[in-house]
Parts: sequence; C-alpha cells; structure tokens
Amino acid sequence: MGNIRIETFYNNEESRTIDTLSTIYNDKQLIKDKIKKIGIGFLDDEKIFKQKNILIKPNWVLHNHNDYDDICLRTNNSIIIALLEILLPLNPQKIVIGDAPIQRCDWYKMINKTFIDEINKLSSLYKTPIEIKDFRRVTFDPKLNNPQKEKRPLSEYIIFDLGEKSYLEPISANKNNFRVTDYNPDRLAESHRKGVHKYCISKELFEADVVISMPKIKTHQKTGITCALKILVGINGDKDYLPHHRIGGKERGGDCYPGKNIFRLWSEYLLDTANRRQGKITYYFFSYAAAVFWKLTKPKKEHNLSAGWYGNDTTWRMVFDLNKIAKYGKKDGTLSEKPQRVIYSLCDGIIGGQGDGPLNPAPLPLGILAFGDDSYLMDLVVGNIFRLNIDKIPLLKEAQKMVKDYSIYLNGEKISIDKINDISLDVIMPPGWTNYNK
Repeated sequence: MGNIRIETFYNNEESRTIDTLSTIYNDKQLIKDKIKKIGIGFLDDEKIFKQKNILIKPNWVLHNHNDYDDICLRTNNSIIIALLEILLPLNPQKIVIGDAPIQRCDWYKMINKTFIDEINKLSSLYKTPIEIKDFRRVTFDPKLNNPQKEKRPLSEYIIFDLGEKSYLEPISANKNNFRVTDYNPDRLAESHRKGVHKYCISKELFEADVVISMPKIKTHQKTGITCALKILVGINGDKDYLPHHRIGGKERGGDCYPGKNIFRLWSEYLLDTANRRQGKITYYFFSYAAAVFWKLTKPKKEHNLSAGWYGNDTTWRMVFDLNKIAKYGKKDGTLSEKPQRVIYSLCDGIIGGQGDGPLNPAPLPLGILAFGDDSYLMDLVVGNIFRLNIDKIPLLKEAQKMVKDYSIYLNGEKISIDKINDISLDVIMPPGWTNYNK
C-alpha cells in the first residue's frame, strides 16, 4: 500500500504567497518538525536506517541564473540539512548526496561552501561519512564549446540494458531516431535502438539500501510535471544514454513537434551535425544554421527543438525505465522480481516551480512538504494539486495504472485523493503545454 503525507505551511489563502512562504526556508526548526510529522512510521524507524547505506537524491539541476532560483529551481539546502539532522541519530552506515545536473551546470556555483561546511559539521558530529557527489561523466557549455569527458571513469557506473523490457521498446526502430538536445545522436544510437536500451547508472544506487529522493515540485516542458518519478533520471550519469524525444514531427513518426515541416527537419539535422562537432570551431556554424532554419518555420509554442511539448511520447518512457531500475535493478545489470532497495520521496513544495520548468521556472506558492513511499502515487497526488487533466498527460496517465491501494494524509488527517482539491491551485504550464487539454 502506498502512503503519502502532506503538511501545509499556511493558515489561509491570503498567507499563501511567495513573500511569506519563501521566508520559511530560513526556519530550519519548523522544517525539521514538519518533516518529522510527514515521516511518521518511516523517518523515525531506526530499523530502516541503522547501519544502512543511504543515497539522498536532491533536485540539483542547474546553478542559479535568475534572482529567485534559490527558492524554486532546486531542492532547498535547508530541507536537505533538516533531513540529515533527522537521519543521522538513526545510525546509518554512510550517506551519499548526489545528482547528475545538466551538462552546462557549474557545480561549484550550485553547491556553495556554506552548505558543504554544514554537511561536514554534521558528519563529524555523528561520526558518519557523508559524501557529496557529481554523478556526471560529461560536461559541456555550448557558449564556451568546451566538452569535458570522463569526469568520472566508466568503472563508477553499471551499464544496464533493459532490452525488450524497456518502456521505449514499442516506439523504437532500427534506425537512429532517438535524440537528446545538445548531445551527439550517434552516441545515443549505440545505447538505444530496437531491442537495446542501455542506461549508465551510478554505482552509488546499487550500493544503497535506502534511497530518498528530494524533488522540487515543478512543471516540466517534456513530461508536464517533475516530482518523485522524473527526479530519478539523475541516477544516470551520462545523457548519451537518455532518449528525450524522436527526430521529426508527429506526421513523420517523430515526436519533436506536431505535424511535419521540411525546414524544421533540416534544422534538426543541422543541430545533429553541430552536436557531432562539439569542441570544434564548426560547431558554432552549424548551431547558428540550425537556429536560422528553425526561425524560418515561424514556430509556435508547441514547436521546440528540445521537444518541450505535450506530444512528447519519449521522455516519460525513459523516466519509467529508470524508476524500474532504481527499484528492481541489481549490480550485475539484471532486474530482480523483488525490490532491491527502499525508495522514499521527500518533496519540496514550500515554493514550487511553474511555467517554463524545469530549468527556467517561476516561483509557485504551494506551501507544502510531502513524504511518501510510492513515487507513482506521489506524482498522481501532485498532478491533482496542480489541477491537471491526468488522462492528458502520459506520465500521470501511466502512473495512475501503477497505483492500487493507498493512504493519503493531509495535516495528519486521512483523506481521499478528491480532498486534495482543498489545497489545489491553478498552475501555469510550460509554453508547449498551453493547449495540452484541448
């Protein structure tokens, strides 16, 4: 049975504002108290954590590029520290905090010294090793044209092939049709094609007895929302293994944009050529040419070279693959019939993100923290909080099929999922999702 507990941080709708809620991140004791409430039966059970290896997976997607990113872009540091202060007295063997942000993320702009110092103090106080890890193998800043490969050796990963058990198999072809924006399509073709679906999973996952994901509740341009399911994409350390869409428009068998348009297709091919030339001077020429051809098509909101629209039928499948590996994957690269580790999610929705998420969200005054042991149920609950049409969003429609018996608690009171309406609100969806419900 799935369990979700939610606590609110506001007394009425008048106090559910960005200015009011953003100050809560400064009140670590209040946050800690709320986490204890929603973690009853789990985060207070020493049997779950004693002498166990714990992987904490925050939402560390990108360093700040807007003034308000500290409150709506990533999992707030205060929540991570509060969780550690709750877990460490339960005597875990070791804690790893890690993620694989996008390739242009500046790690040291995102993970500041104050946060690292706090982690080190807690580690010393409780005599428990705590490691902070960047799971990425490759980084690349398109503006600087500076690919840096092998940041971590391949020996630090398990290449996990789901083969025909992949959710991507029904839309796979023998040709090179999968794409990740800003990545070499030839590399992706090596890992994903008919009958082959490989992922590059950080070894830290397989060494963990317990995984606690810490999503920032946001909208997402490729999946509609990002929460407990999407966040586990960060266990994959190389995005050459992560299909995000298929080349071409819907009418050409792809899902990058609706319809078909020869100039858009040429733009995609030019971008492919640019990505094959990262680090070379010709990269800039082909990137510019791709942008020019794209502009000639007079794109609308649903037209996006990154496939950021409601017709994306690839990303949610990749997300489901990684959740399957996270729960059932063994270190030898095979799937077990039984869960191999416990997975919880502690979701940061004090200030959420709306609009052009996940990388450029606007602050959303949600005013909640949520904890659960069922990622599919958690995303379904958040979809209802966002007042979304579940049947129109593939990630949520498929998640709904996975949910059976469950319990949901709001401020300590057991409720039905329909009662989520009491704390729901309308959100601004990403540009490519404006017409998703029509």
